[in-house]
Amino acid sequence: MYLGVDIGGTFTDLVLMDEDGTITTTKALTTPGELEKGVLDAIELVANDRGLIVEALLKQIKAFGHGTTQATNALIERTGACTGLITTRGFGDTLLLQRLMGFTAGLASEQIGWYSRRYYPVPIVPRHLIGVVPERVDQAGRVLLPLDEEATRRVIDDLVTKGVEVFAVSLLWSFRNPSHERRIGELIRERVPGVYVTLSCDVAPVIGEYERTATTALNSYLAPKVSRYLSSIETLLRKRGFGGTFRILNSIGGVMPVAQAALRPVLLLASGPTGGVIGSQYLAKSLGHPNVITTDMGGTSFDVGLIIDGKPQVSSVHEVGRYHISTPTVDIRAIGAGGGSIARVRDGQIEVGPGSAGANPGPVSYGRGGKLATVTDANVVLGIIDPNNFLGGRMKLDRAAAAQAIKDQIAEPLGLSVEQAAAGIRRVVDAHMADTLREVTIGRGHDPRDFVLYAYGGAGPVHCASYGAELGVQRIIVPATSMVHSAYGAVASDIHQTTERSLLLRGGGGELSPWEGLDPQLFESILNELEKSCLTTLEAAGVARADVIVRRSVDLRYRRQTHSLITPIPEGPITRDVLRAVMEEFERAYEGNYGRGAAFREAGIETTIFRVEAIGQTYKPRPRLATKGGVATTKTRELYDPAVGCQVPAAILDWHSLAEGRRINGPAVIEDPATAVFISSGQSASVDAARNIVIEIGGGPA
Repeated sequence: MYLGVDIGGTFTDLVLMDEDGTITTTKALTTPGELEKGVLDAIELVANDRGLIVEALLKQIKAFGHGTTQATNALIERTGACTGLITTRGFGDTLLLQRLMGFTAGLASEQIGWYSRRYYPVPIVPRHLIGVVPERVDQAGRVLLPLDEEATRRVIDDLVTKGVEVFAVSLLWSFRNPSHERRIGELIRERVPGVYVTLSCDVAPVIGEYERTATTALNSYLAPKVSRYLSSIETLLRKRGFGGTFRILNSIGGVMPVAQAALRPVLLLASGPTGGVIGSQYLAKSLGHPNVITTDMGGTSFDVGLIIDGKPQVSSVHEVGRYHISTPTVDIRAIGAGGGSIARVRDGQIEVGPGSAGANPGPVSYGRGGKLATVTDANVVLGIIDPNNFLGGRMKLDRAAAAQAIKDQIAEPLGLSVEQAAAGIRRVVDAHMADTLREVTIGRGHDPRDFVLYAYGGAGPVHCASYGAELGVQRIIVPATSMVHSAYGAVASDIHQTTERSLLLRGGGGELSPWEGLDPQLFESILNELEKSCLTTLEAAGVARADVIVRRSVDLRYRRQTHSLITPIPEGPITRDVLRAVMEEFERAYEGNYGRGAAFREAGIETTIFRVEAIGQTYKPRPRLATKGGVATTKTRELYDPAVGCQVPAAILDWHSLAEGRRINGPAVIEDPATAVFISSGQSASVDAARNIVIEIGGGPA
């Protein structure tokens, strides 16, 4: 068997897959402060479903993929280790200045102009814990000023007396010549044996001193808490009988061994959302969908990604916790919109999010002490979520309490009925999500009609028919794994290793073609070196060379520009013709991003980062939902459909009992213990061979 777990803000999701692809899913409440308990709770639930004890189930697990929010939580809550940063004299304020981007980082586009909301984030390394040392290397790697080792020792000792627990070292131009950084690492370990140290030349050997310094500091800041959790959960699983491989889902789009994840916790900052995109990529390949919009609506957030021509879109620099991180990451846009998003009335209008009730206390209907009306409460009041069938009946919801909260907080202040107010909450959050989808698609030059929309997460299937219709897509897929899709991504992910090297090379300019002046042999030498490093790492992880796919790319930009585009380099020897094809591909991508005619080859082209990705392929059976057998029966219940603004009789069906080819006309609700697929009036749906739900927008009778 294969097991995948993803820890979200509200629920811990689990997917269990047999050798033939049959999947069983479950959810348990996330247990903040004791995440291992939520994981074991979920494992116990699925074990009980199989008629097994936990130990008997774990003994049958061949591979365990784990997506975790531990790194993200430590950053957001600022509960990482006390970190000391050592950098080049004269550059001690680099991390604090944040290239003047910190005061707007993480703000929505409509909030940028609200100057009262601009502020710099709480420093992960305060100024008094930043030490500077005399040394200097130039952009070519030449030593201009040797490292002053005696001054460095004094800086180390001073930071230790101030209570520093871990160290980060980021020197100017160290990616061109790492000798000074490595020597400082040796001096730190001499003065403080056993202390955790991150060197920028190891974790982010790329150009951009702020992003590189932030990445290095965050890696050390997160390391103790993440490594303790990973060690704790693995030890716990091993004691309970697990003997398979245990791997952690990273932000790049793959899994990595626990030991490697503990050394590079900064790679886990988007672990959970990435799982959903990778699971969608694998499913889209089997369904023949090259272009996919991925939408993950959970309890606290709404995450959007793009798959174009079968490949997830990747960003070389991304923002997390209001810091900019220089590691390649699956490009995901997240907003505060989920089932737990809090609704309120402000200035005579309904606002939803970004604040969330989370898992504790949760929505009012949970009966766990929540007092503020949420999106989930609205869906319960509308009749879309059955309060008696939530989590398969394990958790009864209080519709009366939810209705009272919406009446007091939304309906009466606006002069609406409770159902109208609940429908208003739903319409507002759906419109907010559709706006985000337009930013990611139309805002980047993509036509939504060229894409299939995948909807997953606990709340995604409940809302996708609404935000998908507003976006204008023609078809929506709700995967059979939708309720635990990020956990499925942890099972389906390959082992992924990426190695980078920064080198500024310039070609073209004026009347010259962009590839003129670039040395093909130098390109090939750099890429071969990076490939060798990747393959060595995968070999140590037990991956055979025959199972490895290698992908090469280079970050390119026009001279004097700030942002680069990741441009693929084909397999085989690098020749002038290959370089020409790469530069032409860059210009096509540039005009695709910024508009036809935006390319300006007369400026000349610069390389910034060379990158090699090695992907160790793992076994992935095609998933199919476990069935109950028998003929699906259709019940009917009254619900309030926001699309028509009134009560309507809706068909209620059990997802696990639906046969392949079954068609359903809206309004209807297809129920699973962990989610519900809502099909609005005027829409229709069908069940495909893998038991995914396919919604056709506008396909049913009005």
